[in-house]
Amino acid sequence: MTTATVNYHVKSNDVQAFHFDVDGVVGNLISPELVSVKVPVTDIRKKTCSVNFDEDGIIFINSPTQVNAFDESEAWASEYESELAVILQQQIEAKEVIVFDHTVRIDDPNATRRPARNVHNDYSEGGVAKRLVDIIGAQRAREFQQGHFGFVNIWRPVEYKIPSSPLGFICPRSMQADDWMNIELEYPDRKGQILGVAENKAHKWFYQSEMTPEEAIIFNIYDNHGRPHLAHSALDMEGDTTATKPRKSIETRTLVRY
Repeated sequence: MTTATVNYHVKSNDVQAFHFDVDGVVGNLISPELVSVKVPVTDIRKKTCSVNFDEDGIIFINSPTQVNAFDESEAWASEYESELAVILQQQIEAKEVIVFDHTVRIDDPNATRRPARNVHNDYSEGGVAKRLVDIIGAQRAREFQQGHFGFVNIWRPVEYKIPSSPLGFICPRSMQADDWMNIELEYPDRKGQILGVAENKAHKWFYQSEMTPEEAIIFNIYDNHGRPHLAHSALDMEGDTTATKPRKSIETRTLVRY
């Protein structure tokens, strides 16, 4: 087990919000207060513990992609999305997969999107209801709500093995209901809501070391039948200062129907 630094949210009686610029890219911290905490982290690769999608909402897989470059043109998107649909059908038994967002992150001060370093989950209950309608419209949203659906992320390294700032997760079974708090997202043209996470010494953190572009993580963000969702954050690991190149990764958000 090793140690990493994460940034937990601090609970407040006031509304907390991230404000974004006109492109929805640069997040300026307006209200949310964060506190840096050192936490012990378990490396899943060492097989000291295991997780599965049904009970923990997450799986680590070996799944090479045929896409070689995730550039801004997104000419690769159609091929990659087809690959992801097959992966989700095979790995979590999704019947329908709708890809609605790709984000390439580079851990560099000059990058447009850097790894998220606040402990969070991408959607709250209220945020899910609004996003579902945004993606598929009110009528189809009602159809999805009558069955079993979820929001699922797929994350993988880009170009080379992750040298620093790996993506880490809190085991859902170590979370308490009052660890979560709503954080508003304010865009020029829309509003959203995520879940921030408060510090709790009982949290059990885990990650997979030295992930390569041939590997990926599938993790649950929301499930209307109660499958656990994952608090997560980039981890600033002890020894990360020795990295000679920045972490590059792509995360894809999907809406799935089971």
